Order: sequence, then structure tokens, then C-alpha cells
Amino acid sequence: MRLSDTLTGSVVELPPPSAGEIGMYFCGPTVYARAHIGNARPYLVGSWYARWLRLRGYSVKLVHNITDVDDKIFVAAPGRSGERADRATAWYLDDVGRFGLDEVDEFPRVTAMIEPIKDFIAELLEREFAYAVGGDVYFRVSRSPEYGVLSGQRPEQVEEQEPNPRKEDPRDFALWKASKPEEDRSWDSLWGKGRPGWHIECSAMAEKLLGPAFEIHGGGRDIVFPHHENELAQSRARGHDFARIWMHNGMLRFTGEKMSKSVGNVETIMDVLDEWGREAVLLFFLTAHWRSPIDFSAERMASALARADGLRESFRNPSQPAPEGSWERFKESLDDDFSTPEALALMHEWRDHELLRRALDVFGLASLAEEQEAPAEVEELARRRQEARVARDFVESDRLRAEIEAAGWEVRDEADAYRLVPKA
Repeated sequence: MRLSDTLTGSVVELPPPSAGEIGMYFCGPTVYARAHIGNARPYLVGSWYARWLRLRGYSVKLVHNITDVDDKIFVAAPGRSGERADRATAWYLDDVGRFGLDEVDEFPRVTAMIEPIKDFIAELLEREFAYAVGGDVYFRVSRSPEYGVLSGQRPEQVEEQEPNPRKEDPRDFALWKASKPEEDRSWDSLWGKGRPGWHIECSAMAEKLLGPAFEIHGGGRDIVFPHHENELAQSRARGHDFARIWMHNGMLRFTGEKMSKSVGNVETIMDVLDEWGREAVLLFFLTAHWRSPIDFSAERMASALARADGLRESFRNPSQPAPEGSWERFKESLDDDFSTPEALALMHEWRDHELLRRALDVFGLASLAEEQEAPAEVEELARRRQEARVARDFVESDRLRAEIEAAGWEVRDEADAYRLVPKA
């Protein structure tokens, strides 16, 4: 089992299943609006990889966090940020739940982890890796000689992330933010009333739920710096190894640009699922390697929809044995840096129903093997057409065929029977 690692810039080996549980932490959304389709990618990459590891004999714990206190939420719902965060969390869980993967073990929320976060900050203060000023607490970047190792940033060239003239060093970043008049959520702490900074939450939640060292940390490539760089610095400042492998997925692009609410080129998970269906969306994401960017467009989605129908068509025809070693080739494609495009190409070659169903199930697509039932009125048209054929009334048979097709179905004759298939 090999996986590309951002930290080392190389493909690294996973330990064998006998070595113990694989801890996986994937960064989730900040919940202030309906999540866009780009937010689905880390969720899917993490879920698919966890499922594959489990099928390969590993014990896995997958954590996918939710940021439910943040500047964006305060701006989106002044005076009602908690209510908005609760509602947007429910939206997100409903939306990703429609993918039917169900591999995430924990969806921790920042507001439920305030005490572990405060304990984490207190230890950094005690170790002098952090300092308090005016109710804020900042991390001392100068105390971290490795700073920049994950993102390739040179410490002396790091720009100020959170401007504040009271900071010791412009590069220092906030662990705790003092309450402001326009913010309606805060918690008491030894250094003042406030709330966590963005980066500290993931370090604290990951270590609380997975321990001080775990195998895989995932998320979008856009948060390698500063978010993940800061996480790594915080956790190593406590003497912990933290994540061994950093798994950063490529970004989803809309007409060549990263999809972003600030740019305005957003398609929500809900809207895309409503328009194209779960299976087409899953197949769309499978077409690109998880490390690569992927372009979202109506044309790409139409292609994914056609792929779904092509795979369904395999089950509408007699099963044919796959060449010897087919499953081994499929397994090798996923074991070697989880290459879903290679795995998908193999699936399109197969006509072996058992093997294809087994492979589709890895990605939550076993539904493509299920026969779709026609509505009762279409079944009645097909029955009457069959009677017309037996009676050799071909004019009536052709008329009924046309009516069936107008209803969106194709009738396929099979010896003395027939089969109804949805039209592509």
C-alpha cells in the first residue's frame, strides 16, 4: 500500500494491517452556507480510501471535522452565528450523506471541543511556544525551526497571516482570539474571553480522537499553507509526531478557476446531486487522480452520466468471464497511490458481473448493478406489446414500442420475453 505524501514529496509505504489501526483525519468545511461541490472532494477521497483500506484488512478510524465557529459565520449571520452553524452543519451532513458511503467514524465540531483546545493552548504557553497579549494568544513561529517544511515556505519570507501590531513577530498566528463586540459566541479561558483560532482546532481534535501520532492527514491542496503548516508546527511543539502522511487532494476548478464562494462560481453539492444524480457525481470524481485538479462543467458531468449508463449496460447483457488476473490489476491500481482513473478504466473493460459489482461497491456504486424497475404504466404497455407480437399484430406492436420510448424506456426482446431498460 503506497501513498503520495506532501511532507516528503515522495510515495511512502503504509504499515501492514497487523501494525494496528490507521488513523485518518480529513479537514471538513466551515459551515456558514450550503457547501459547494468542491467541498465534496476531500470527503469522498477520505471515505473511498478508508473503505479500500478496510477491504484490504486494515482497522481504520476516519475523522472529518466541522468548523462551526469562525469569522465567516459571524459575517454570514450576525447575532445568530450558532443557529446558522447548526443549520449549515445539518445541510452538509445531509448533502454528503446522499453519497451513501458512510465511512466517517467521527464528525467533531469545534464548539464541542473547546476544553481540549484550551488545554492544548495552555501547554504551548507553558512550553513558551506561545504568548498571550490583550486577550489573544499567538504561536511563536521563531521557536519552530522546521516551519515551512510541509509547504516549502521559507520562514523568513512568510507574510503576516493575521495583522496585529502587538504581536512579537508578524509571522506569528493566532491560537485564541479575544472576543469582539460583533461576535456573539465566546468562551472563558485563563487568558480571557474569546474563541479558538482556525489552526488550533484541528491539532486538538485530531490528537483528542486519534492520539498524538496517526497515519494520514488529508484535505484540499489550498490549505497546505497556512492551515496544515501551522497544525504541524503546533503539534510538534508539544513533542508529538502528529500525522505521518499528508494526503492533499487537487482542487476542483470551474472553467479553469478554483471554485470559490468569493469568486461567485459556486455549484452546491445539493444542486449538483439534484441535477445529475449521485452515481454521475461519484464517477465524475473518479475520473481524476486524487492529487490532480479536476475541472467541473456540464460537459464533464454529461460524460460521467454516460459512463454510468455504460456500466449499467454491462449488467443488461450476459456476464462474460474477465481475463485471469483482472482483480489483481484493479487492486494494484488502488494500492499504488490510489489511482482511481486506472481502476475506472479497468471496470469499463469488464463484462464479468460478479467482478464488476465487487469493484463498483468500493466506490459506493453497486447500485449500477441493480435492475431498474419501470413504472407500472410502462410495464402495462410492454405487456400489451408482447401480446400484439404473439398475435403478429406488428402495426400495434410498433405503435406500443414508440409509446414506451416516448415514456423514456426501451423494450428489448429476448426469445419469448422482453426487458425494459431506461433510455440513455
